[in-house]
Amino acid sequence: MLRFDRAETRLGDFALSADFSVAAGARLAVIGPSGSGKSTLLGMIAGFVPLSAGRIEWEGRDLTGTPPGARPVSILFQDQNLFPHLTVAQNVGLGLRPDLRLSPDQRQAVVEALRQVGLQDLANRRPAQLSGGQQSRVALARVALRAQPILLLDEAFAALGPALKTEMLALLRRIADRDGTTVLMVTHDPDDARAFAPETVVVMDGVAHPPMPTGALLDHPPEGLRAYLG
Repeated sequence: MLRFDRAETRLGDFALSADFSVAAGARLAVIGPSGSGKSTLLGMIAGFVPLSAGRIEWEGRDLTGTPPGARPVSILFQDQNLFPHLTVAQNVGLGLRPDLRLSPDQRQAVVEALRQVGLQDLANRRPAQLSGGQQSRVALARVALRAQPILLLDEAFAALGPALKTEMLALLRRIADRDGTTVLMVTHDPDDARAFAPETVVVMDGVAHPPMPTGALLDHPPEGLRAYLG
């Protein structure tokens, strides 16, 4: 379980608080107006944004003082963070070892990860030789190979067209369900929330609110969210 225990951060005049729990293996969307603190919430979990009060726990362990690299978290951004001078296989292999000194078993794991996202025949290409959807698959293969129990996505598929985005969300759902990964996905698109996340966290007015069933929330949004959704 991921638990926000009266967690709060203050960044200048901005403050964000959260006090709720997320079941292990849950898939959550995170929605709210621009500047409301959606990315800040992910940063609090990942350790990039320090807490000013409270704590964040994973499976009963306090993560508050744990540096980002030691947290059980992978994070995927919109720009995918692929290295242009490395091949597809090498970019994926970074999920196991930053120095890419992979054992035979680790190299085989890279091959399997690429097979799972349908890129096994493109292992030796560079990112510039791939489409946007293929680059997203490489980034997803890398975080899947890391096999961390918490996966954070900050509008990772926002630049994709509707068909590709639907495809990537389905692939992400299959990987998350297979591995039991807890996923929090920031999105501006309510259709993405409906397609991927049974529950949704609304971030508004300095508060990340407890998860609510996505369908009911979007069918009958509270006033502030209704104004944002239009």
